[in-house]
Amino acid sequence: MAAAAAGLGLRRVSVLASRPGQLRAGIGGRLLPLAAGPRRHAAHFTFQPDTEPSAHGQTQKMNLFQSITSALDNTLSRDPTAVIFGEDVAFGGVFRCTVGLRDKYGKDRVFNTPLCEQGIVGFGIGVAVAGATAIAEIQFADYIFPAFDQIVNEAAKYRYRSGDLFNCGSLTIRAPWGCVGHGALYHSQSPEAFFAHCPGIKVVIPRSPLQAKGLLLSCIEDKNPCIFFEPKILYRAAVEQVPVEPYYIPLSQAEVLQEGSDVTLVAWGTQVHVIREVATMAQEKLGVSCEVIDLKTILPWDTEAVCKVSGPDLVLKYVVVWALRHLWWKVYLEGVVGAFPDSLHQQGSCGIPAVTESYTVGG
Repeated sequence: MAAAAAGLGLRRVSVLASRPGQLRAGIGGRLLPLAAGPRRHAAHFTFQPDTEPSAHGQTQKMNLFQSITSALDNTLSRDPTAVIFGEDVAFGGVFRCTVGLRDKYGKDRVFNTPLCEQGIVGFGIGVAVAGATAIAEIQFADYIFPAFDQIVNEAAKYRYRSGDLFNCGSLTIRAPWGCVGHGALYHSQSPEAFFAHCPGIKVVIPRSPLQAKGLLLSCIEDKNPCIFFEPKILYRAAVEQVPVEPYYIPLSQAEVLQEGSDVTLVAWGTQVHVIREVATMAQEKLGVSCEVIDLKTILPWDTEAVCKVSGPDLVLKYVVVWALRHLWWKVYLEGVVGAFPDSLHQQGSCGIPAVTESYTVGG
């Protein structure tokens, strides 16, 4: 504090703390009251597990990070070209998602990298172009931005710019995603929207351990580079019965978790559990019947499941999209407005990312 004060040309800086909400900063001996305002709290939600699957053999109780480890273990055991790399992955990673894999498969297949996200993704592109399966970890999704150019201008466009002669489709980029409640600005971000408009990559976010393993294995097997964001608040909070053997959940296929006739609520990752509680509240307090959809794949998203396109007809329904902790409202057809309570008569830009039919020829 003294150094900071000297640098600012101040004679004295003091910080006093008494009871919560009564922090005062003093400059030159004067106390400055903080502006009054509501206290901020971490979002509350209750994790809702899926039904135990019976189609994929033996299951085991796993939390989300253990299901990620299981998927990576399955991949390394079945694919001799697969390698996992990133900051601190050799000892298991900060969230323990790669724990034990270096000991099991060796230092040539699970290894640390320098603290350079651009280098991690650039290396992964090279590994994938050479024909191997590259699984890169960005330690926090917040730090993926230094690699933005490598992802958007290199990985996503590699197949297109080579006329489909070369590609880096066997690249998967994993990153812990979203807030926990105490991560502050550099460990709480949800950056999927930055990638949601870039043809040539796929962006996937699971809601549970069961979904995480099946979707991650599908990303690794997919012939396009994929970004797989993992809700870190669910790493230990979410526990389910997960198959031990490999299984695959199709990408770009949304899942209807709850039927409804008035409003469609679309979410992904952690917010699926929040929006399910919102649907219950809307039914109980407003008499609004809500359909709940887990988008799962952000790019390319399942337009038919969300927009209910059936031949030439479009179902008359509001669609509410949860994205980046805000709700955006989209009225598909104005004629349905009169059927909803006044509290729902809000309009805005749809938060669902737009993609084009040319997507499949991308990276």
